[in-house]
Amino acid sequence: MPNRPAGNPGENVNGSSKNSSAIHLQGRTRRGSAYGAPVANRWLIAAGFLFAVATSVRGQSPTAADQPKQATDAAAAQSKPLPAESAAASSAAKEDQAAKPFDLRSSANLTGDWGGHRTKLKESGVNIELFYNQQFQQNFRGGLDTHNGHRFSGSYDLNLALDFGKMGWMDDAGFFIRAAKGTWSDGINPDKVGALFNVNSDAGDDHPIFINKWWFWKKFADKKVELRLGLLQTNKDLFDISLYANHEDKDFLNRLSIRNATIAHKVGNGVFLKYEPVKWFYVQGAAIDSRQQPRTTGWDTAFHGPAWFAGYSEAGFTPKWEANKGPMPGRYRIGAWYDPNTKTIYRNSLGGRRHAATNDGDTGYYIGADQMVWKETDDPKDTQGLGVFMRYGHAHADRNRVTDSWEIGASMKGLVPTRDHDVMAFAVSQGIESERYRYEVRRLADRETVYEWYYGVQVTPWMIVSPDVQVITNPSGDKTARDAIVGGVRVRIIF
Repeated sequence: MPNRPAGNPGENVNGSSKNSSAIHLQGRTRRGSAYGAPVANRWLIAAGFLFAVATSVRGQSPTAADQPKQATDAAAAQSKPLPAESAAASSAAKEDQAAKPFDLRSSANLTGDWGGHRTKLKESGVNIELFYNQQFQQNFRGGLDTHNGHRFSGSYDLNLALDFGKMGWMDDAGFFIRAAKGTWSDGINPDKVGALFNVNSDAGDDHPIFINKWWFWKKFADKKVELRLGLLQTNKDLFDISLYANHEDKDFLNRLSIRNATIAHKVGNGVFLKYEPVKWFYVQGAAIDSRQQPRTTGWDTAFHGPAWFAGYSEAGFTPKWEANKGPMPGRYRIGAWYDPNTKTIYRNSLGGRRHAATNDGDTGYYIGADQMVWKETDDPKDTQGLGVFMRYGHAHADRNRVTDSWEIGASMKGLVPTRDHDVMAFAVSQGIESERYRYEVRRLADRETVYEWYYGVQVTPWMIVSPDVQVITNPSGDKTARDAIVGGVRVRIIF
């Protein structure tokens, strides 16, 4: 029987990949700069702040109270239009909307509607999205080093989504691909902070362009069953999804604030199946190639040699509790995972006189909960309000450096009056190193705790600027390490 593969090179804690598996299309860019990104990226952040200031004061449109009383009376005296007149008015309104000049401040995208072509493409089943994410972080205190302890880093994502139903090809089916992704700079964590969990989960080293996920999807049985086949990513898209702490581009930046550290997340070729018999309950599972290397097609490991696939399962409850101001959504989940890769057992090697022991296969479980607890308005489409969240996970102590992980936090949308789309959130998360690792490998090993706060300012619908502050105690889980204070800002632009 062939030997089981060891964990992938470059894996982080408990075997989850540091960089997404993907198809690499181009060589590496220059790295090692103290700033980590081209000068143009720094100018883009500066321009973003200037634009925020320039658009903070806007003229107010006249309201009905400002109109002359004679005009109001005349409008009220008009009779109800005939159906033909209504149709003509609707058509004229659409023409007026199409002819309306592009407004950079209110547009959903920086590049607008492309003269109406973006909307037409969506209506025909083709959706193209481009996102740009830029971060600046500084280590102000503690960690490994504060001298020149700042970096620019970032990423971009180009997505293509096809709806086969709208295209007339196949009902309730489609295709998604992140057609291009790029990252630059590995940020300040490796040589300035030294935390066990990256203080910037979006920092992915220098990889100019690659494909990191794609899948075909199809729904069956009156849309109660969903099937996905392709290059899948278990975190962010499929398992342990949080309503408030799920993605580094939109929510928190620290990896421990958005991901359960005990789950052996993967990116690889596989299959995903979800069954949702009612709107408030689901069960799902997936089988993912556990040996795929970062930035490759993965076909050499998925379809050749031993079939070592990681398994995931989850059951969830997604209620919408009725309240005075309307339904308040929640998400409660419990799941388990299996990783077939061979892992080293933590034990004292007695100065090299005793060979390292290994064990085939690893399992763990997790739970999570998100719930809106207060809603600001009774508008069913308004999502302003307060939400709370938590997660916990456990893995075997003899083969995982982190055996327990937990997080609690709260997120508030629309806290500041007139700033209905801004989001402020705070979270406390902790990764606890296993006793076996502490006693057999590293006596100073303990736990790493992260306190993180961010405030997302929606400057325009297509640009969000988010200041972020983190306090990391015992970086790298070392009880003697200096606690670090990291501050920075994230800019997200939707083209």
